[in-house]
Amino acid sequence: MAAALTGTAKSTWASFLKSIASFNGDLASMTAPPFILGKTSLVEYSAYWTEHPKLFVAPAKETDPEKRALAVLTWFLSTLKQQYSSRSEKLGSEKKPLNPFLGELFLGHWDDEEAGRTELISEQVSHHPPVTAYSIFNEKHGVRLQGYNGQRASFASMTITVKQVGHARLHIDAFDEDYFISLPALHIEGLVYGTPYVELEKSTVIQSSSGYFAKIEYSGKGWVSGKKNSFSATLQKTGSKEILYNIAGQWTDSFTIKKGKTEIDTYSAKANPTTPLTIKPLEEQDPLESRRAWAKVVAAIDKCDYEETGIEKSKIENAQRELRKKEKAEGTVWERRYFSTIDDLPVVNQLVEAASRWTVSQGLSPLLLDEPAKTNGIWVFDEKKYEDIKSGKKDAELKAAAEKVEEATAHAPASADPQIPLVEAE
Repeated sequence: MAAALTGTAKSTWASFLKSIASFNGDLASMTAPPFILGKTSLVEYSAYWTEHPKLFVAPAKETDPEKRALAVLTWFLSTLKQQYSSRSEKLGSEKKPLNPFLGELFLGHWDDEEAGRTELISEQVSHHPPVTAYSIFNEKHGVRLQGYNGQRASFASMTITVKQVGHARLHIDAFDEDYFISLPALHIEGLVYGTPYVELEKSTVIQSSSGYFAKIEYSGKGWVSGKKNSFSATLQKTGSKEILYNIAGQWTDSFTIKKGKTEIDTYSAKANPTTPLTIKPLEEQDPLESRRAWAKVVAAIDKCDYEETGIEKSKIENAQRELRKKEKAEGTVWERRYFSTIDDLPVVNQLVEAASRWTVSQGLSPLLLDEPAKTNGIWVFDEKKYEDIKSGKKDAELKAAAEKVEEATAHAPASADPQIPLVEAE
């Protein structure tokens, strides 16, 4: 984005930086220049978990639990570049994503000669607070990833800090094995230069039901030393002080896996190209699917027409507000298509308790699950809903829901105000 900041845009960015230099308070009241708005909705971000399908299914091929845990850790580390850096590389810098509306969907699949087909279902299950739930599964190898996440942003010292809430859970059918995965905190650097990018911070953990514990610690480029996007990770038996494997490098570039002092493997992001996600053509998508729903907004961004961007964006947002008012008046709620809330998730609780006992024994803080209120519930993929949709039982109901949103959007009032909130208000 730095190269694009010329003329009016450069002046607008300078004014924005001046306004936030001494800013304190709710980030939802702060507006950003319209050209910082990206063309991708947050509901699409779930796809970044599995752009390397071979690595996603690799753990299912390992009969040794230690090597399986290492394969899970390697897969997770390979996802970080896609999740937190791929957009800034393509666009020149990090952009503000489109904030998904309640019920927004992103559906697709990856086809790989070795891994077979891997399906993706991502749905915005809550708007206040914003939460995306996802289910990614490969039936051929029996590997399933489920999770949900949201973001809470704050601002200090010219840096936007984002705490992610929620978690991910990987299940391997062949071994009836589960892995709890916590989500990294992050911050946006480079604001002062007009080239925002993500840097991960603190640490995340992976706890397996087979008794292995991984910890990943993140660090970035400091004033004196260090490399951008650096990390170090360890894998050990839960409860044991012995480190089985050390992994270190840069999550945007490459890393090395060592057993003791012996290097046993390396990973290079450049040498492992991603597999493209296949989605339906725009005209065949459900009206609630992300790229169809935001098509007019994206077209306006492509033309750098920020007045039209504001108009089309406001139609979607105002329609959603009216739908929520109507539901409240009628005493109804929006029916989530693929996900449901549950009171408890015992398998995750057990994994978190095991990891927490281990971290406390090492003098570290206990690992705690986020309160359900922070994510508007504990979200799980609803197999019955999924099967009913596949069988066609819910066709009429889904069509009616989509038409309701389309009609509300078509008749919603529009605003030409191109100002973009830095974060969405809850």
